[in-house]
Formats: sequence, structure tokens, C-alpha cells
Amino acid sequence: MCETIVNLDIVVPNQTKYLRFVGAIAEQLAKELDVPEETRDTLAFHLNLALTEAVANAIQYSSAANSADSVRISFSVKDANLSVRVFDHGGGFDLAALPTPEFDELRERGRGIFFIRSVMDSVQYHKTDSGNVLEMRKKIA
Repeated sequence: MCETIVNLDIVVPNQTKYLRFVGAIAEQLAKELDVPEETRDTLAFHLNLALTEAVANAIQYSSAANSADSVRISFSVKDANLSVRVFDHGGGFDLAALPTPEFDELRERGRGIFFIRSVMDSVQYHKTDSGNVLEMRKKIA
């Protein structure tokens, strides 16, 4: 039997000033989950990092000229598996085609997906009729 522990959806305006808020929600969710205490802070940090990077990308690339647009975030915890989905209305991209960033160069951008992949167990991206979905999964037990 599959037990759903958490289902949470939030919608934030297409503005970067909400990134700290989104990260705080992710961090607090991680701290409330039934995970070993010694891994709780690491999970909170990883979830904050992955989500703020994903939402920053969604804001930057989805209707950047339209601040009235929004980004939807969906959290689900089921059977010790955490799933976070970020929905946006941008042009999209090819996740498989993204190169590994050059760390020798000090660049401000271009490392977000690399960091997300580094801290989450799986990352998938696909287009739907209503926009794009970046799905990040993490085993939490």
C-alpha cells in the first residue's frame, strides 16, 4: 500500500524576489520529514538549493518579460520518495543536451542544472500542453 505523507502545491509570481521564500518552504519541509536526524540538515540544504535553482531558471526563461506570469511548485512525499515538480510557461530546453559546466571559468550562470543533478537522485524535464515540467526526485529513507 502506498502512503502519501505530503502533497503541497504553491504558486509564486514570476519574480526572483520570491526565491528565498521558495527555498525556505523547501528547507522547512525537509526538516519536518521523518528522516534520520543526522541527514535532515543535508536534505534541507539540498532541497533548498535544487528548488531555488529550478525556480530561478523557470523565472529567467519563462515569459521573462511578463512578471504577471507564475511558477507552480508541487511537492509530494510518498513511500519515502520525495518528488518536487516545477511548472513554467517558457520556451523549454533539452535537458540531455546540457553540457557539464566549465568550473575553471568564473561565470555567474550555467551551473544550476548541474547542481540540481548533483543533489537529487533523478531529474527529468518534459513539455506538456500547458507548459514545461522539471521533476526532481530524492529517496528520503
